[in-house]
Amino acid sequence: MYETLSHFAQTWGLALFVAMFAVALVYALWPTNKTKFREAAYLPLEDKDPGDE
Repeated sequence: MYETLSHFAQTWGLALFVAMFAVALVYALWPTNKTKFREAAYLPLEDKDPGDE
């Protein structure tokens, strides 16, 4: 019983994490998200304080 349950959890756990990684990869590389990520990447390099608007 334990071995069957362990095998089930390992198999579907791996499948779940592979699917989550694939979704994250597709989201990160989706063309419409390019400008959003580029702007976020340059935020630390901007020369204004957070309180200055």
